[in-house]
Amino acid sequence: MPIRVEDVEAIFFDVDGTLNDTDDQFVDRIARIIQPIAFLLPGRDPRNTARKLVMDLETPANFILGFLDRIGVDDEIGKWGGKIRRILGLRRDHTFNMIPLIDETLQTLKDHYTLAIVSARDRLSTMSFLQQYNLKSIFQCVVTAHTTPRSKPHPSPILWAADRLNIPIEACLMVGDTTVDIKSGKSAGCQTVGVLSGFGKETELREAGADMILPTVNELLDILPLTRPE
Repeated sequence: MPIRVEDVEAIFFDVDGTLNDTDDQFVDRIARIIQPIAFLLPGRDPRNTARKLVMDLETPANFILGFLDRIGVDDEIGKWGGKIRRILGLRRDHTFNMIPLIDETLQTLKDHYTLAIVSARDRLSTMSFLQQYNLKSIFQCVVTAHTTPRSKPHPSPILWAADRLNIPIEACLMVGDTTVDIKSGKSAGCQTVGVLSGFGKETELREAGADMILPTVNELLDILPLTRPE
C-alpha cells in the first residue's frame, strides 16, 4: 500500500544501515579477518564472502535479539558484554560512516517535519553518531535501546516517541533497513518505509509489511511534500 504522504507529520529513523553505513563497516571487518584464507573462498574475494555472510546473518540475528528482549535478559547480556570488553581491554569503535548525502536530506526534512531517532543502539553510541555529524539538534526526540523496557521489534519505542512528541501515531512514519524496524512500526500503528541501504532485503521487508521500499533515505525527498498546508 502506498504511503499516505498527506498524513505524515513526524519521521522516525533507525541508525544502523539507515543513516549509518554499518553493513559496509561489518563487511570490512569480516573481510580483514578472513583475508588469510582468501585462496579458499569463491573467486578468492573475501569482501564478497563477507557481505554474503553479513546479509545472511541479519534474519537469525534479529530473531535472537528479539527473543532475548521478550524474555527480558537483553539488558543484562549487554551489561556483561560491556564488562567483558573492559576486562579484555577492548573498545567499541565509535567512528561512523554516514551514508552519502544523508545529512543534507535530514537538514531539508527538518524544516518540514518533526524528526526523531528510534534505534536499538545503546545511548552512548547513538549520541556519538549524532555528535560526530552534528545532527543532535535536528532530532527532537532520541529513543535508544534502554529508553523503554522493550526494544524493537516491540512497538513501545515508537509509541514512546510519538507520545513524547505529542503526535498521533498514525501521523508518524518509521524508516529503517530491517524487518525489526518495519514490524515495530506496523505493530505501533504507523506507516513504514524500508530502505535498501543496510542489512534488509527487499523481499523480507515487503513480507514484514513495509508500505514502501526505497534505495536510501535520500529518496524521501522525492516522495514527501516539502510544503505543507497550514
